[in-house]
Amino acid sequence: MEPIGVVRSPYTEKFGIPRQPGLAPSVRARVELDPRRVQPEALRGLSACSHVWLLTLLHAAKPTGHATVRPPRLGGNIRLGALATRSPFRPNPIGLSAVALVELAELALVVAGADLLDGTPVLDIKPYVPYCDAIADARCDWARAPAPALTVTFSPAAARSLADDPARDVLRAAIVESLRWDPRPAYRRDDPGPFAARMCDVDVRFQVRGDVVVVEALDRGPTPGEREGSW
Repeated sequence: MEPIGVVRSPYTEKFGIPRQPGLAPSVRARVELDPRRVQPEALRGLSACSHVWLLTLLHAAKPTGHATVRPPRLGGNIRLGALATRSPFRPNPIGLSAVALVELAELALVVAGADLLDGTPVLDIKPYVPYCDAIADARCDWARAPAPALTVTFSPAAARSLADDPARDVLRAAIVESLRWDPRPAYRRDDPGPFAARMCDVDVRFQVRGDVVVVEALDRGPTPGEREGSW
């Protein structure tokens, strides 16, 4: 099995990526298909679908060899079996994301709501079929509803930087829709920061004060190495 393409995403670091697909519905990603593996005819009819499944290789997930994980949703204090969760740390690091299909080109898909790191290899694409994929009475008792969303605000300095950015609408959507789900690791939920997450080639520096995320600064400097807040 070999990848058939790659994801080009505004998320170039794992820290800050929404933990599930669809939580940042305005954020766009591009799936670029390999012409050596995929012919344009393979996409015939996909434009009739509003959503697709992306099966991916979670290439940045470090193998742990552990049978259990600590889901952030449960505060990081309770262990569940890796196969009972959607953790990237699993025997085969395969990702499954339902995303909105925004645009279809000859060998590329523009999708919305992807929870994927830039450079993620794509193994397969399948149509989302509502009559059989949407199960009305399905349940997952430990994750019955979305986690409470935080409020995202901008300091005066960050607001000025955002206003001056030529892609301010795209950048603002990525920041607000990603940070509102509190990207901090579960074991640092009491730590106000500062933290930094890189989105759309911008270092977003922020603190968390209660149920409010305050974006303090936006920096378009070069990609940093290891730094506070990354994992």
